[in-house]
Amino acid sequence: MNRRHFVTSTLAASLATHSRAADSPKLRVAVIGHTGRGNYGHGIDTMWTHMPEVEIVAVADADETGLAGALKKLKVAKGYADYHTMLAEVKPDLVGIGPRHIDQHHAMFMAAIKAGARGVYAEKPFCRTLAEADEIIAAADQQGTRLAIAHRNRYHPVMPVVAQLVKDGAIGRLLEFRARGKEDQRGGSLDLWVLGGHLFNLIHFFGGAPLACSATVLQGGKPATKADIKEGDEGVGPLAGNEVHARFEMECGVPAFFDSVQSAGVKSTGFGIQLIGTEGIIDLRTDVEPAAQILKGSPFRPVKEPRTWVPITSGGIGVPEPLANIKEVMEHITAGRDLIASINEKREPLCSAKDARVTLEMVMGIFESHRVGGGRVELPLKSRDNPITRW
Repeated sequence: MNRRHFVTSTLAASLATHSRAADSPKLRVAVIGHTGRGNYGHGIDTMWTHMPEVEIVAVADADETGLAGALKKLKVAKGYADYHTMLAEVKPDLVGIGPRHIDQHHAMFMAAIKAGARGVYAEKPFCRTLAEADEIIAAADQQGTRLAIAHRNRYHPVMPVVAQLVKDGAIGRLLEFRARGKEDQRGGSLDLWVLGGHLFNLIHFFGGAPLACSATVLQGGKPATKADIKEGDEGVGPLAGNEVHARFEMECGVPAFFDSVQSAGVKSTGFGIQLIGTEGIIDLRTDVEPAAQILKGSPFRPVKEPRTWVPITSGGIGVPEPLANIKEVMEHITAGRDLIASINEKREPLCSAKDARVTLEMVMGIFESHRVGGGRVELPLKSRDNPITRW
């Protein structure tokens, strides 16, 4: 079981950071948004307003009306149409990159790093290609900038608890990770891009590095071809396929599966991962509480009496959540405070850009495997572009 960056309680660390805020100068935050092109993500702007240890000093938005609204909402005096100008003049300690349209992320990351930011927190997905990820990470390493990505479930304090339960045999021998996207109208490749990354990030945490991938991408029930390629939504670049089926070989020796079929999902269930073992299943949901539940008993042996799903919290199986501020995980506050702690402790954030690059590697591995006819491709990939451009 790979348990890199293990932290007993992320929220406990968050509270410790908060308690020191009164004795330390406030860190200065600059927020980048783009109204009409990804806006400010899922709260990448407002998260800082709940953290007394920081102060938002400026915001940038190329949309004039959007900028006016952001200044009012965030109660900030300095607004800029050009984020390059803002970063050069303000020189913030921290930068929040909000737009969901990821074709802007590479330039925004590079500008924040060049401006000397100590830390950057950005909406997911990370960026469009592995080449972009490599360049961002190399620049950050050279500058000493800490980069964190908003796969916020990685910061949930139940995750190390689940990892320990699996290690202790709570579901017997772990057999597989099984993940499905949200499978709404975005089902298939867009679902893979926009939401599958949340799942891959957790699979990486539990299963270690992905070693190889074999996958099929379908459009209308047939293998997707060059003729199906179009520009994807949310700035993801070239895209094709409304159905995806993939298998990954993981470092821990347990395979991981991902599937997404357009309009096949049930809204009430959302999307998530199941850790399937010989003596039970642990189910992980995203952006809901409880985030984890366990079903004891063999998943392959029918029984007369119904089985019951039991919640898992940071306190353990069936224990009411002991942390009163658990909602801070979904509000990005936990992630923001972990970013600050990573700067002070000279370590990587719990969900670093390097972790997000692994997630991106899994996405690109799917497209590369499909490109070679569904064959097995080893990860990391040698080619760092988007394989769809070579279909």
